[in-house]
Amino acid sequence: MARRYLPVAAFAGLIVAIQLATFFTGTAFHLTQLTMTAYYSLLIIGLCMLIGYAGQISLGHAGFFAIGGYLSAFLTTYNLKPHRGSLVSLLEKSGVLVARPDAYGGDLLTVHPWLACVVAILLAVVIAYLVGGPVLKLKGHYLAMATLGFGIIVYRMVLGTGFLGAADGISDVPGFPLPGGLVITGNSSARVYNYYLAWGLVILGMALLLNLIHSRVGRALAAVHGAEDAAGAMGIPTARYKLNTFVLSAVFAAVAGVLLTHYNGGIGPSEAGVMKSVRYVAIVAIGVMANLWGALSMSLVLNYLSLRGYFGTYDDAVFGVILILIMLFTPDGLLRRHLLSDLKRAVSRNPVEEEAP
Repeated sequence: MARRYLPVAAFAGLIVAIQLATFFTGTAFHLTQLTMTAYYSLLIIGLCMLIGYAGQISLGHAGFFAIGGYLSAFLTTYNLKPHRGSLVSLLEKSGVLVARPDAYGGDLLTVHPWLACVVAILLAVVIAYLVGGPVLKLKGHYLAMATLGFGIIVYRMVLGTGFLGAADGISDVPGFPLPGGLVITGNSSARVYNYYLAWGLVILGMALLLNLIHSRVGRALAAVHGAEDAAGAMGIPTARYKLNTFVLSAVFAAVAGVLLTHYNGGIGPSEAGVMKSVRYVAIVAIGVMANLWGALSMSLVLNYLSLRGYFGTYDDAVFGVILILIMLFTPDGLLRRHLLSDLKRAVSRNPVEEEAP
């Protein structure tokens, strides 16, 4: 049990070391992109659980991210003051509505971010069950096409819906309040503690998934991934396990969407784009499909480089090329368990032996 959490403690130490390095080098501005990377990483580890352990590929997880972000953004920016009536007044007295100024000095009456977050997550759960039930009966490229279709539907809906901001998205989203007076926000004054809040949530998510993997459920998922028909013959309810894992990964994506939206102060339709889903799958693939730490490591590196603009206008192309190369040459992932031994074998191979018949 203790050995299981040693990598968690080591990763927490790495997070602290990165923050201290930015402090002593005067480059604290990097924490902004690193915080955003943390929220994307929350989605990545949930998707890794679905692909690597349940064996179900999804090209629509950007849709769940957008559902969480857009619904929370809409509820926390839509002014209920003109609609004040008995129901709105009752909600206001119960404390689920908050009054705040808008960007132009006016008064707004909106849903509290915590209630908006709960509603967004619940909607993601409902949609995941409705979509996952029939879709997860498919396999292989049929499953990929079905989840891709879901992602396209979400993208077109947020892009063409007026009250969701259409192509402009939703802006002026307030910060997300936390106990102790902390707020998830992109303000530079809150940069350090927001960095730790974001990565602390990722570490909590990793601990949850690691416990799940090493439980009876995790062993059942391993059996389903290895041989679904054989697992079903042994009495494992394969359909239920696959659906519940799909819903769990959707919850991770929705939570990431909610919190990143409040951190950035807005969300746009690009977050629901197909290339976003391709990017997430590429990161999971390069980190090893069934390795949460590999997926998290690759998310930390690749998402950070992308957010810092190192790939320029070729950003989407880079992730597309990465996915193609991984599938062609290292389908088990770049950080696979036996990578070092494979490299040693390749380096120490005797050329004379290669030429022998």
